Amino acid sequence: MKTYKYPEKELWQEIIQRPAADHSSLEKSVKKILQKVKEKGDKAVKKFTKEFDGAVIKKLAVTEEEISSAANQLSPELKQAIEQAKKNIQTFHLSQKEEIKKTETMPGVVCWREARGIEKVGLYIPGGSAPLFSTVLMLAVPASIAGCKEIVLCTPPSKNGTVNPAILYAASVCGVTKIFKAGGIQAIAAMAYGTETIPKVFKIFGPGNQYVTLAKQLIQQQGTAIDMPAGPSEVLVIADDSAVPGYVAADLLSQAEHGPDSQVILLTTAGDIIPEITTAISNQLSELPRKNIAEKALQNSKIVLLKNRDEAIELSNLYAPEHLILSCENAEAVAGQVFTAGSVFIGNYSPESAGDYASGTNHTLPTNGYAAMYSGVSLDSFLKKITYQQLTKEGLQQIGATVMAMASAEGLDAHKNAVAIRLK
Repeated sequence: MKTYKYPEKELWQEIIQRPAADHSSLEKSVKKILQKVKEKGDKAVKKFTKEFDGAVIKKLAVTEEEISSAANQLSPELKQAIEQAKKNIQTFHLSQKEEIKKTETMPGVVCWREARGIEKVGLYIPGGSAPLFSTVLMLAVPASIAGCKEIVLCTPPSKNGTVNPAILYAASVCGVTKIFKAGGIQAIAAMAYGTETIPKVFKIFGPGNQYVTLAKQLIQQQGTAIDMPAGPSEVLVIADDSAVPGYVAADLLSQAEHGPDSQVILLTTAGDIIPEITTAISNQLSELPRKNIAEKALQNSKIVLLKNRDEAIELSNLYAPEHLILSCENAEAVAGQVFTAGSVFIGNYSPESAGDYASGTNHTLPTNGYAAMYSGVSLDSFLKKITYQQLTKEGLQQIGATVMAMASAEGLDAHKNAVAIRLK
């Protein structure tokens, strides 16, 4: 990890740089695969599944028998953990439901807004080196609460053509309606365009590698909505001398192990704890099965020693981290000064892992600085809001002159007449 000691603000732009990914070389190949799936449907999906995942798939749809047998392959402890996580995620997202509130803007003119679930949504669940069954919970639970009628899940199969049983079990308990053995660009294309087997959806959710991310961005330009721009995972920790070095090291490594292009940042006002944290990182790293991945991520990562907490908060807000951990005194008060972050973890006993799995908040969050203008996935992500208005005859008489004057000033006489004809 690169260390900066009391950097001047002129250096801050350098500090907040993410690992650069050049998509120009990828775009041509991603577009080619999208187009092939659009033209050839299932045939192209199967071809690319064999090419990229090494799996020969006869039927893309996961059968009821496969889903049923998945439950028998999991330990009771894991099934119980999935159920507990689901309950917490459900509780938190149910709390986001809004009551219909009718407002009379003037006598006889009533306006309100009602939420409707997006009818068809697609969930992309990575299934490679880390099959993210937790993401099934994070996406399918709010989709189900929102009332989405069709919840389609795509995930890459293993080389023997099977899907990770934890993914299947989580999908079965969360209301997913259809599951398909398709990953990568071809899965995004299939859900965007529809194939003989995989239905077209209106909005696609879920994380993925740079190919999946680029595919999502391209299909968004063609009319299919996506959850948000997302890239490699990241965490920023603000720590002072009250932080526990071993905890901080564990939090940094928990994100570093996601992928070689992940990034972790430590901002601290206590120079004395830096050697303790780096030693703890080294000790914990040696025990990790994904050590090689984490080591590469640490090469993109930084430690910054700052003069005071205000500087740390200012730099964090500038970076706009996906995950922000506050390992410092009066952490709750510090949280009130946070303006850009995907999700905030307050105090020494709030590890980012809790939010990734089971606290109840959603772990599908904006990365790469997009937390400055995007929210993480929530119940609202699966809803569209429809506005309503109802006017009585008296209400139209009250507002009519205003509408006609404005329509006339804009030169839209038909608009004016739509009111005038009712008032005659």
